[in-house]
Amino acid sequence: MDSRSYKGTRDLLPEDMRRFRLIEDVFRSCCRGWGYQEVRTPSLEYLHLFTATGTLIPSMLGRVYSFLDWDGWSGERVVLRPDGTIPLARLFISNLPERKLARLYYVTNVFVFETTGTENREKWQCGAEFLGSGELVADVEIILLATEVLHNLGFSNSKVSLSHAGVVKALLRELNLEPEEETKALTQILEGNWQVFTETKALKPPLGEFLPQLLRIVGKSKDFLENFRAVCPTTSVNLRANLDNFIGVTELLDTLGYKYKINLKSLPGFEYYTGVCFEILIDDRKVGGGGRYDDLIPLLGGGNIPACGFALYVDPLADLLLVKLGDKVERGVLIKGKTETIEGVTACFYLAQVLRQAGYIAELDFVGQKTTDWRWLITVSERELPLFIVFDRDTNQTKRATSAAEVLNLIGGFT
Repeated sequence: MDSRSYKGTRDLLPEDMRRFRLIEDVFRSCCRGWGYQEVRTPSLEYLHLFTATGTLIPSMLGRVYSFLDWDGWSGERVVLRPDGTIPLARLFISNLPERKLARLYYVTNVFVFETTGTENREKWQCGAEFLGSGELVADVEIILLATEVLHNLGFSNSKVSLSHAGVVKALLRELNLEPEEETKALTQILEGNWQVFTETKALKPPLGEFLPQLLRIVGKSKDFLENFRAVCPTTSVNLRANLDNFIGVTELLDTLGYKYKINLKSLPGFEYYTGVCFEILIDDRKVGGGGRYDDLIPLLGGGNIPACGFALYVDPLADLLLVKLGDKVERGVLIKGKTETIEGVTACFYLAQVLRQAGYIAELDFVGQKTTDWRWLITVSERELPLFIVFDRDTNQTKRATSAAEVLNLIGGFT
């Protein structure tokens, strides 16, 4: 019998889960600190949520896991969620219609099919969404929250790259393409083909000379955008409004002393973004992204509710995590005992209970385990009860105790 896991999936072993839980714990702690509340959506959603609103580009829709869920003689097309934001928007509309403002977060898996089976088809995300605010401060908040999580995980080298979906779409409209051609061009851009701006026959001077230069330049402050606005060879009201919005966000970030770079090509590959967008990289690996999506909830029938959010990608973060998790679990204890007497077994279980109530991890060993990752090793005497021999692996010191309370005092006093 073939016992391999399904291609594109992987088992998470104990060390993997320790990293996974560390990321989750830090993420949840940061979100709660900013006033966000946790939610969870089903793995299955109706496919029309992702198609009727035009919220995913065609190439993404071709990579979802969908099937017909039969109900008698008819059925509904359902999908394993390929994205975390759209299900959360649906949750908000369905369950929180009275809320005009909500800060929500989630930890979830998403599913994306790829043909080779060498990449993960099941991916994990930690996401947060700020629903109900169209203010610039909301955009800044989600950027700061995302980077705070990474900082608290020990990553000091994360880099944020800013773009603006409204600016990109406004520039695209300046090409005066037919609606069908414009939709096709936007799809290509979201898939990473920025040559659309430089190769289209509709691109004429002076815009034709300006756009290729713009796409090659990377800025580091609002001054870059202000210069762009000053020399941009168009009087489009829509473009200038989006530029003003972009400048407003960067001005706040500059005032806060926040470091970033401006690169219009760092646009996430989802059509629902409408405003400021960002990607986060560590060592040239994309570990997160997000932005503003004011049209999504209205398209889903939820009223005029602006929103923005982000997702951090657990899989690359776990690979990059350099923290030695064993060093983080110093409050672990291995209790070694024997099963020869009921008194000895009882003493072991009682000691473990006391230690766990005090916040320690207490692992029992009745079979002679040779090694341990925990800091403290406690041997329970069989011949002389109560007697506990406490060994600190960090300091190579041994002490004795005659009660569980004394053990607790000893390990709390070790340096």
